[in-house]
Amino acid sequence: MKYLRIIFFLSILLNFNNFSYSSEIYFVDLTKILNESKAGKGAQEFLKKNFESENKKFEKEGLALKKEETDLIAKKKLISAEEYKKNLNTLREKSVNYQKKKRNATNEWIRKKNEARAKLLKALTPIMQKYMADNKIETIVDKKYILLANSNFELTGKILKILDKEVKSINLK
Repeated sequence: MKYLRIIFFLSILLNFNNFSYSSEIYFVDLTKILNESKAGKGAQEFLKKNFESENKKFEKEGLALKKEETDLIAKKKLISAEEYKKNLNTLREKSVNYQKKKRNATNEWIRKKNEARAKLLKALTPIMQKYMADNKIETIVDKKYILLANSNFELTGKILKILDKEVKSINLK
């Protein structure tokens, strides 16, 4: 019986201690910070220009391949079967190379996009750590993981201002 009283007393004491300690959880919208910060916008514009430039090149090359195909079909009856087969194989090779180059360019663009995100997050981490230390905050969570919270605990705007002051752009070249 004595042990039951001690266990009961300890459980009440531990539960009381848990109720008396309350940690506030703050949150930021990382997507908004990455997309709306000066450095994030600059990176997006740079990547978009590169993508559009590469896309135009591929469109021209694709049109040239289609024209070559149309010309080959038109010449089919005018050239020998061997020459047609040889030209067709060459055209197929060019088409395969075109698809590979296009796929590689897309993969490179995705790689650069991920690299930009990683660099921006790397620059953001010490800013958030300093903000946490200065304001005695224990936890900051990404907003996408919050189901419901008081908007007084959102730090997105404050962190975004600090990031814009400290990081004007990121190098992607």
